[in-house]
Amino acid sequence: MSAAAGLAVRSLRHRATTFVATFVTVLLGTALIGSFATLAETATGPVPDVDAETLTVMGAVVGGWGSLIVLFAVASTTGIAVAQRDVEVGLLRVVGATPRQVRQLVRTETLVVSLVAALLGAALAAGTGRALLALLREGGLVSGSVAYGGGPASLGLTVAAVLTTCLVASTVTGRRATRGAPSVVPGEGRLEARRLPWWRVLAGLLLVGYGIAMGVVTIAVTRHSDDPYDAMATSGSSSILVGVGLATLSPVLLRWLSTPLRPLLDRLPGGATGHLAAFNTSRRAALLGGVLGPVIVLSAAAIGTLMVVGIDQRTVTGAPGADTDLINLLNNVVVGMLSLFAAILVVSSFAAVVSHRRAELRRLWLLGATPGQVTGSVLAEAAVVATVGVGLGAVASLASIVPFAVARDEGLVPDGQLWLPPLVVAGVVALTLLAARSAVHRAAPLAAVSR
Repeated sequence: MSAAAGLAVRSLRHRATTFVATFVTVLLGTALIGSFATLAETATGPVPDVDAETLTVMGAVVGGWGSLIVLFAVASTTGIAVAQRDVEVGLLRVVGATPRQVRQLVRTETLVVSLVAALLGAALAAGTGRALLALLREGGLVSGSVAYGGGPASLGLTVAAVLTTCLVASTVTGRRATRGAPSVVPGEGRLEARRLPWWRVLAGLLLVGYGIAMGVVTIAVTRHSDDPYDAMATSGSSSILVGVGLATLSPVLLRWLSTPLRPLLDRLPGGATGHLAAFNTSRRAALLGGVLGPVIVLSAAAIGTLMVVGIDQRTVTGAPGADTDLINLLNNVVVGMLSLFAAILVVSSFAAVVSHRRAELRRLWLLGATPGQVTGSVLAEAAVVATVGVGLGAVASLASIVPFAVARDEGLVPDGQLWLPPLVVAGVVALTLLAARSAVHRAAPLAAVSR
């Protein structure tokens, strides 16, 4: 084992909690993408043309959107894990390590975690892909004679795509961490002062713009189509596009939108707790943005897709056919898949962020803060993240809801299910607060050591 690999393994042992978020994200992401990739590979085998089309749609459409979410999440969590090591990177450079050696260490750590997680995820995908095909056969969406055809090709491509994303994310973040003169001064201020790279801003704006443009196309063009599902094809994914675009810009959006909430936080019982939460939310916008992103995507995908399904069920004419059954299944799978993945990502991301703050929590206790005040401060930060996230997610969901409602002649406001968005918002807020409370309770015993 090389010196870099040995150092990487020893470093991982001391940063297990930090890299858990990356491990879980890569594991579940690989399993998710690989499951649908096996359907696409099955479609290339000796199956009837109708079944091949269904499998291709399931593998390409659902798997494609899932891949977008998963790869964004993998890049986000990898960036969190690397960005938290600003002081350690500075110390390595002070004792003589070159920027190239530090970046190699970061890439090696990421590769070790990601490779193990991706291989386990691919093994899991081989089983879940079979289960998914069995569900399609039982539901009558494909014939019972269709045999599972997934194998090394689809799973290998999935592992390669996920590993490439992890390495690119760690390389970009590693380059940012090794810029400037070596220093062991805590780098949070420098981290927060950095602007988002231009390519990330451009990607976010392009995704938001494309999602809005597809909504405009729905209202102007596809609403007049003879096929009622043309409107769903152009607007159904708009909320996910806009949600991912906003999530890409999450650090900047959190810094901007948390500012109006400061006066409210200052008036909370125990003013110091609210003031500290307001200060930390702005100061840690880059790290908390890694939690805000999944909250936005979860809210946008759940609200937008479920409302579109409701509109479709109210306005579809005639008896449901095979196309309707397949479309409803696709929508339900998308909602369930993205909701579960984003929910797990919210929990793991909060665990990684709070784990990074153990030293800070210890200092607060040493200065006389009570456990209740420290926990309340973290929960207040989580409340700000949840409030901003569900607000942006709800706005993103309109990119699907409004165009599709107009196309189905319900107008700007749908005729039913208006109770659904508040229900989703309440669930996402509760999940975020529970994730924060669980993370701070796990960190508390270690932070209190040496008090």
